[in-house]
Amino acid sequence: MLWDIFCKVIDNHGDIGVCWRLSVQLAARGHAVRLWVDDDSALAWMAPGGDAGVQVLPWDAQGQPPVPGDAVIEAFGCHLDERFQAAIARTTHQGRPPAWINLEYLTAESFATRSHGLASPVLAGPATGLVKRFFYPGFQGGTGGLLREPDLAIRMAAFDRGAWLRTQGIAVQDEQLVSLFCYEPQALGELLLHFAAAPRRTRLLVTQGRARAAVQVATARLDATRPGWNDPSALAIDFLPLLTQPEFDHLLWACDLNFVRGEDSLVRALWAGKPLVWHIYPQHDDAHRAKLAAFLDWLEAPASLREFHEAWNGMGAASLGAPGSGAWTECLLRARQRLLAQDDLVTQLQRFATGANPS
Repeated sequence: MLWDIFCKVIDNHGDIGVCWRLSVQLAARGHAVRLWVDDDSALAWMAPGGDAGVQVLPWDAQGQPPVPGDAVIEAFGCHLDERFQAAIARTTHQGRPPAWINLEYLTAESFATRSHGLASPVLAGPATGLVKRFFYPGFQGGTGGLLREPDLAIRMAAFDRGAWLRTQGIAVQDEQLVSLFCYEPQALGELLLHFAAAPRRTRLLVTQGRARAAVQVATARLDATRPGWNDPSALAIDFLPLLTQPEFDHLLWACDLNFVRGEDSLVRALWAGKPLVWHIYPQHDDAHRAKLAAFLDWLEAPASLREFHEAWNGMGAASLGAPGSGAWTECLLRARQRLLAQDDLVTQLQRFATGANPS
């Protein structure tokens, strides 16, 4: 099949990250993919080698739109411009309707199960009268599942933690490794103080971008207000370079505790099977509160993990508490087993695209 995937970048790690993983996994199964994106700059470091099966094209390409592929995906509610909508309408009227799919955001909220697969009639524009269909990724049965490569478990089993750390110039002794990929959590300073006072040494591996800037601000504030806060050097902080998607996966596999943000890194941390803390993207209408609560309910999170998430996301408890207990590990491993029992997103999407009739 030929797939057209449309992506408008809001968070250059998230939207394009999900769309690139989806594109590459479709190509790995023999499909051809055209990825239409309004800002492909993140791919320069996220996927510097590209992929032979994926053609990256500018969203606003000039000239006559191409004939739509067998499936057209609008990622995360982005809307096609009228030129491509007209091309879909022409193809449909010629008797070759593509599957027109609205790939939605990931959530554990109950409406994802209720809405998955529903029709969405087009009410205006050149494609009036045609029908899109909703495809909801999800954690539960009855949704579209999560992105997962067929060989993921094999690659994880063969992963050499020590060798990978050496390639990153990280010399680990008797210490716990913690990855940090976040926005600007108010509780970051408290987390740093906890690690600095913990009996076991911690090495914090900080990703580039907003996480690095947030840590620099937090440490500068601690240096000014609490001199000597890390005098025993119980906390070591390493700032990582920009990582490709495979290398980011390796980071999650190598660490004992992962702080992640957004959608793509949450899914990858779930597959890693290590304790995780999710910094959910804050929304102006506070919709993220219900989204986080639904995820923690699905996760069957113990009280300590739930309270830590609420504090980390600025929603509840005043104190973070101690991160990474054994109960967190058991919870995540059980959750991963539930997910592994489901078909992955690409498998389900292939069935959905060949079975859905958008006309």
